[in-house]
Amino acid sequence: MDRILVIDDDHEIRKVLCKYLSSQDYLATQASGGREAIELVRNTKFNIVLCDFKLPDDNGLDLIRKIKVLDPDCIIIMITGHSDVKVAVSAMKYGAYSFLAKPIQPDELMDLIKEALNSAKSNDLTTEERNSFSSDHCGDVDAGYVTGTSTESKLVQKYIELIAPTDISVVILGETGTGKVFVAKAIHDRSDRKNRPFIAVDCGALPEELAGSELFGHIKGAFTGALRDKPGQFELADRGTMFLDEIGNLSYENQIKLLRVLQEKKIKRIGSNQEIHIDVRLITATNLDLSKAVQSGKFREDLFFRLNEFLIQIQPLRKRKRDIILFAQHFLDLANRSLSKEVTGFNQEALEKINNYYWYGNLRELKNVIKRAVLFCSGREISANCLPEEIINPQYFKYETNGAPPNFDSADLRSIVEKAERNLIIETMTKMGNNKSKTAKILDIDRRTLYNKLTGYNIVT
Repeated sequence: MDRILVIDDDHEIRKVLCKYLSSQDYLATQASGGREAIELVRNTKFNIVLCDFKLPDDNGLDLIRKIKVLDPDCIIIMITGHSDVKVAVSAMKYGAYSFLAKPIQPDELMDLIKEALNSAKSNDLTTEERNSFSSDHCGDVDAGYVTGTSTESKLVQKYIELIAPTDISVVILGETGTGKVFVAKAIHDRSDRKNRPFIAVDCGALPEELAGSELFGHIKGAFTGALRDKPGQFELADRGTMFLDEIGNLSYENQIKLLRVLQEKKIKRIGSNQEIHIDVRLITATNLDLSKAVQSGKFREDLFFRLNEFLIQIQPLRKRKRDIILFAQHFLDLANRSLSKEVTGFNQEALEKINNYYWYGNLRELKNVIKRAVLFCSGREISANCLPEEIINPQYFKYETNGAPPNFDSADLRSIVEKAERNLIIETMTKMGNNKSKTAKILDIDRRTLYNKLTGYNIVT
């Protein structure tokens, strides 16, 4: 029988929801706040967590992150009294499955729960398999690593070949979406550790109070709710490679522990005095300027020097223009396989639009745009009208003579992104004959999120 945890500071809402869920043959448990919920999650395996956004002792988004660290397989549905699309988007970013607005409709809730459970049960991967040697748990790595032809890309490839056989620590710098995880995995795959684990951890998604347990493990009784020994990610990566993404977000206390690991090649689980010897090759990445973080006192200087035995700087896509079309063709091949289509290439106008766009989101943005273009392509070649409006007529997104992006404030950027998202939803809905399930699948979101976006953008279907 599936277990569901209801987190809400309103006693009556918790009571009604638990009674309803019990009547539908679910084991329902309730918590009035974040601290109580975390203790329950530590002690009990829940299939689904229904979490109120506003809690007296925690923020709903922070609570999602904490629960996901304790139980990555747990399905979280965010509940709020306000149908706020921005909150919904943030919740999904932090790992929520979907989003519901109060007042909750029983039929809608039950449909969403069944959909979520069916989705989880159809996933054959276990937690251990996701953390295995396979690269599938590392975001977009499954798309394959492609070597560019630009001078900048050739230099990165040269560095990879040079340092892969060694055990020196590497720092990878680059904007979001430039492919830092691709480079880290390429280093691992060309090293003597290639048949051992490659463990990737996003430090930006680790709540400070749980980061130590996640990285270094804990023993039974180390803290309230620690009912069993738990190995940390460093133990799991023994004799392999550990990739710490967004290393700049690691707390000062955990920076000290990490420095000790690098110096002594030993760890201690939280609550234990026993030292565990480990052999781990460390690769880190960030989109921040660590030198400035050191100067401001936010990042330890001694740790920075230990991590920075070799530095790889990945240039943004707009500075690797020779690579843009190469990567576009690669993403076209991936999209053909994903969408079961046979688009062969791009016409000249589409190539010019793609090549001249600024690509703020780098490879990640390019991949999404190409997949969308393949979806809307009705012939053998992608034409310009298959591309999003912001690519065809960039407006703010144009090169200036010095190669820098034009000046605009965050409100301008937000409005542009929201307009592009609204247009994409409308076009996809039209292409799918207003079939919401198919539209949600193409957009890589769940149906509930699509409903919220339709309401938020005032899209009438």
